[in-house]
Amino acid sequence: MKRWKFLALLAVLALVVAACGDDEGEVTTTTGAVTTTEAPTTTEGATTTAAPTTTGVTFEGLSYSAPDCTYGGEFMTIEAVDALTVRFELCYPDVAFRSKVAFSAFAIHPTEHLEATGGGGDALISNPIGTGPYKLAQWDRGSQLILTRNDDYWGTPAIAETLVFRWSTEAAQRLVELQSGQVDGIDNVGTDDFETVAGDASLQLIPRQGLNIFYIGMNNTIPPFDDELVRQALAMAIDRDRIVENFYPPGSSVATQFLPSAISGYDPAATWYEYDPEAAMALLAEAGYADGFDVTLSYRDVVRGYLPQPAVVAQDIQAQLAEIGVNVTLNVMESGAFLDAADQGDPAVYFHMLGWGADYPDATNFLDYHFGAGASAQFGNKFDDLTAVLAQAAQLSDQAERDVLYAQAAELIKQHVPMIPVAHGGSAVAFKADVAGAHSSPLSNELFAVMDPGGRDTLVWMQNAEPIGLYCADETDGESLRACEQINESLLGFEVGGTATVPSLATACDANEDLTVWTCTLREGVLFHDGSTFDANDVVMSYVVQWDAAHPLHVGRDGSFTYFPGLFGQFLNAPPAEG
Repeated sequence: MKRWKFLALLAVLALVVAACGDDEGEVTTTTGAVTTTEAPTTTEGATTTAAPTTTGVTFEGLSYSAPDCTYGGEFMTIEAVDALTVRFELCYPDVAFRSKVAFSAFAIHPTEHLEATGGGGDALISNPIGTGPYKLAQWDRGSQLILTRNDDYWGTPAIAETLVFRWSTEAAQRLVELQSGQVDGIDNVGTDDFETVAGDASLQLIPRQGLNIFYIGMNNTIPPFDDELVRQALAMAIDRDRIVENFYPPGSSVATQFLPSAISGYDPAATWYEYDPEAAMALLAEAGYADGFDVTLSYRDVVRGYLPQPAVVAQDIQAQLAEIGVNVTLNVMESGAFLDAADQGDPAVYFHMLGWGADYPDATNFLDYHFGAGASAQFGNKFDDLTAVLAQAAQLSDQAERDVLYAQAAELIKQHVPMIPVAHGGSAVAFKADVAGAHSSPLSNELFAVMDPGGRDTLVWMQNAEPIGLYCADETDGESLRACEQINESLLGFEVGGTATVPSLATACDANEDLTVWTCTLREGVLFHDGSTFDANDVVMSYVVQWDAAHPLHVGRDGSFTYFPGLFGQFLNAPPAEG
């Protein structure tokens, strides 16, 4: 069945391309010893072909190539060599490739499901089909998400038969639910509740390493933030020590740069602007704003490890900036709308509070994603000197050489001030004392399948907010990603509670000597939750619908697919930038 649906998709692609009037390449289908050549199927600037099988059995493997590497992205070709082998040919080396393909935004979806949903819509966003230890049973919007154990799971089955996600924005409410026995575990223990949980014998407090950053972002295309002097002035006007001391829990630290200290590329010698309101006012006067200006600070009132008390921190920033004549109006937005607006560089969210937690332990996850050539429009226009340094560093395998470049990047970020790094937040999870296997993850990707809720059939987890969507190729919200990670799996994964990559849907992903060709050997006998068989074409299609912006299945929830260009350079066939 998969074979015929795949050929149908190629036919759809051919019709789409014919409408564009641009044909390149050809489709070659090899079945056993018989080879036929069919009409070419392409999108503009890409070639799709059926890769010949090497197994001697019927398998039409999909191969997708860029015409060349001038489009600016990392991928040249993604090819299903055979049913259980996928090869990625890159335009440049990538030392972090294993960590990237382990991340949940690059989970593998059934080709048939992507086709049937048109690559988006509620049928995909609210109906994930994965290979993971849990599968979706019911999503009661605004209330709870119910997952059930996947009894056909290829690995060790989940311990609890049912996993329930609930949510509350209030740390105090989450703790009350845990203390009363309504839930088994909670995320982000409140700043003032660490001692309470630690002193309660019926509970267990598990700290989480602070691989995160809270920052104040500015869109440099919107006045007055189009003036570097203004951005530097605001950097001098924020007392970061005061914010961390008053509003952050144990284990937190004041940020001197965007990278946390445990991430490769961190520069221990890097510094940020000292708190100096008089110098800030002098810079504002030099920029022509001696009387200050009015500004709106947007944020979402959702607790995160990097921002445990959003509302009070916003109020403190408002008070601090008033001291230099900057009048701040606070704008609280719904979480999904806020993230979408910030990601798209919406002028309405030109000054905002946001943060980031590590998806994998490499500088590319922080710096390239936010400031690289493929980064979103969150901070406005890119800085060419910064993108050049980041591109060079990402292509090196020697960490010492990379560190030199990342030190330069830290200085350029300080000069240009696309944002103000404020804090690396300490955080913790808490569980009932009888939950065995309870853990926190520095990547915030706790794996509930390994937890035993005291012999109970159901494990109930309460986090800070409801998932926005469950097609996480097109999500950046941590609450969405954590839910997706129980359902969908990537080629590789991360060790439980750690940052090292481990086999998942691929038993191995190995590179050639210069790290430009990566070959992933897939696990045999894996089934999706709908009973269909996982194979190499599912891998190729899951990546291609993100990679190619002109692909008919490049739809998602809002079509941003922000992680892909942030981590892999650029979309293929990206639409021209506006303006």
